[in-house]
Parts: sequence; C-alpha cells; structure tokens
Amino acid sequence: MSKPTVVILLTPDMRAKLIPKSAEDRLAEVANVRAPSDGELTPENLPRLLDGAVAAITGWGTPPLDEALLERASSLKLVAHAAGSIRHLIPFPAISERRLQVTHAAIHIGEAVSEFVIAQVLAFLRHPSELAKGMRDNEPWFDLRTRFLGRLLGEQTVGLVGAGYIGRMMMRLFRAFNARVLVYDPYFSEAQAQAMDVEIFDLDQVLQRSDIVSLHVPSLPETRHMIGSAQLTLLKNGALFINTARGAIVDEQALIAELRKGRFTAVLDVYEKEPLPEDSPLRTLPNAILAPHAAGHSYETYLRQGTSAVDEVCRLLSGEPLRHEITKASLATMA
Repeated sequence: MSKPTVVILLTPDMRAKLIPKSAEDRLAEVANVRAPSDGELTPENLPRLLDGAVAAITGWGTPPLDEALLERASSLKLVAHAAGSIRHLIPFPAISERRLQVTHAAIHIGEAVSEFVIAQVLAFLRHPSELAKGMRDNEPWFDLRTRFLGRLLGEQTVGLVGAGYIGRMMMRLFRAFNARVLVYDPYFSEAQAQAMDVEIFDLDQVLQRSDIVSLHVPSLPETRHMIGSAQLTLLKNGALFINTARGAIVDEQALIAELRKGRFTAVLDVYEKEPLPEDSPLRTLPNAILAPHAAGHSYETYLRQGTSAVDEVCRLLSGEPLRHEITKASLATMA
C-alpha cells in the first residue's frame, strides 16, 4: 500500500529550527512528506500543498487554515501544531464539531516559561548580577555581601493568577522550594488545590498577600485589563510582579504609573503592543526588568515542539490515541 501524505506547513528555516532530522526521518518511514520550498508557504499555495494530505504540521508563520480551505482539503484529518495557540490558525467550529482533530505543543512552551519565571525569581531574591558587578568593581567584600543580602524562596508567599498547564507547573516548582503558594482561578477547585498543596484565594487577596505574583491566564475578552490600577495598588511594597502570559491582561499605562512610584519590581516578557515601542516608558524604568517575549523560547523547546508534532502524526497513522489534542471543552479558555 502507498504511504499516506503528510505536509509540513513550515518555512524551510522554521522547519529546520523545529523538527530534528531524527524526527523527520521517522516520519518519512510511515508517510510521504511534502513541504514547501523557500517562498512557497503562502495562502495561495495552501490548497495545492494540502491536496491529498491526511495530516499537516503547522507552526509559527503558517497561514490560517480557514473554512473554505478546510472544505477543499477533504482528506485532512489532523493538524499537529508545533507551537501553542491555534486561535488564529484553525476555525474553532472545525474542532468543536469534530470535523478536524487538532493538537498543539503548548506543554513544551510551558516548560520553558516556567523555567524563565523561576530564573527571574531567584535572580530577584539572590542578586547574582549585582554581586558579580560588585566583584568586578572591587567593592569591599563584606560591604558587597551585606548590601545584596539575599532572601530564600522557601520563605516567600507566591501568588499565581491562573491555574492552567503553566500555572500548575509553577505550583510544582514553587512548592519544591517550600514556598507558600496562593492561587486565583475560578476554574480551579478546592480538591485540585489540595492535591497540589496550594491555597485558593480571590484575586485581591492573592495580590495583597503575596511577595511574588506571577500571571498565567489566557488572553480573552474577559481577561483584558483584569490587572489595572485598583489591582496594582494592592501589591506589597517590595513585591515582584511577573507577566509572561499576555500583555493585554495588564493595563500597561496603569502599570507604568505604579512602577514610577518605585514600590515594587516588575518582570515583563509581554506587552500590549509587540515589539515594545522604542519610546515606551517601560524601557527607562529601573524597576522594570524587560524581555522580548522570550520566556517560552529555548533551543531545546523548539525541538521538543517539532518532535511532539511528529509524534502526534505518527500516532494518528498508527491508530493510537493523541496525547495533546485540543478538545471542545478547552476552547473556551484557550489563549
């Protein structure tokens, strides 16, 4: 029997970044692999690329697969997305009506995000860059150590806003340091909290009681600017506020105004407008630690994303259950 056709809807550069050779070789053993050449991945070329394909691997830069295209691609059974959100890639009715199975690699991006958050927290508490600079500047030994005396993560109260897959990763990591963890998420139950050894509070209580606050909620109409002036004023003096979720969750102008008071420090990886404008006041504030939406990106993360997508296609072709399928129930809270 002839092999089924699988199309990799990635540019050559992105394909090389996401899919290791070993994974692509494994895919070629069970399928005829089709992929666009440089400059070929355009909306106009999608019907031809998808013609006869039973599965497609997508990722950053893949044009949207709209309803008209899906109607033409009648053989397509699976889209394995080698990235996170599929909100602007696949029409949600195609998933909810079970016309198409869709998987994503968000779990692997979450691993990178959670490591980034822990790295920022530990840097905030233990001052490695400041200590290193002081040593280079020949600052007196005991003065330097006293000036940047650190704090233990295990003695901090951590507030997590959002208990999705990244939020739950953060719970496990912070609890591993014996930090007290407070959680706000209307979909997170007391039974789940007990199983994770964390405590449920409302949003205001989480903000008021926490030494460290980290946001992990999706960008939805109901979460837009859920953190505004009223919420930011609740943060403790000296607190650390972290947003690696989405910029729209926080009222950026309110955050800038509050940061100018110097009461707390913010680690920001996401912004209301990206890339962050060059004239943004955030770039000038000493208590704003900025990153270019980099938390979910690492060399190994990319390869895990691509490998995961290949794995899902291979499971489809062998009749095995998919591991990272997007369900109808998950669409309502999906980023």
